[in-house]
Amino acid sequence: MITADFAILPVGCDSTECKDYVTAAVQVIKNSGLNYQLTGMGTQIEAENLKELYDAISKAQEAVFEIGVGRVYTIIKIDDRRDRENRTLNAKIETIEKLLD
Repeated sequence: MITADFAILPVGCDSTECKDYVTAAVQVIKNSGLNYQLTGMGTQIEAENLKELYDAISKAQEAVFEIGVGRVYTIIKIDDRRDRENRTLNAKIETIEKLLD
């Protein structure tokens, strides 16, 4: 399982408000069928392979362009762990929560 955290930032828009851009990008991820978690600083997704991951992020980036912004800056962090099975986003969280006092 590949997990990723990404953020797509519009550049050169007229306002500091980003909710329309974020909504457009997250709607694409939601429509992709991939498991995802929206956070206050980005979106985390799970994919079976890199093609699936990059395809979803690419489409999300295009959705931001379609709103009318001329430039975006996309940050992607990927954890492609192949030595263990089913390392989902929730499994990673559960591992740490078990270790906390």
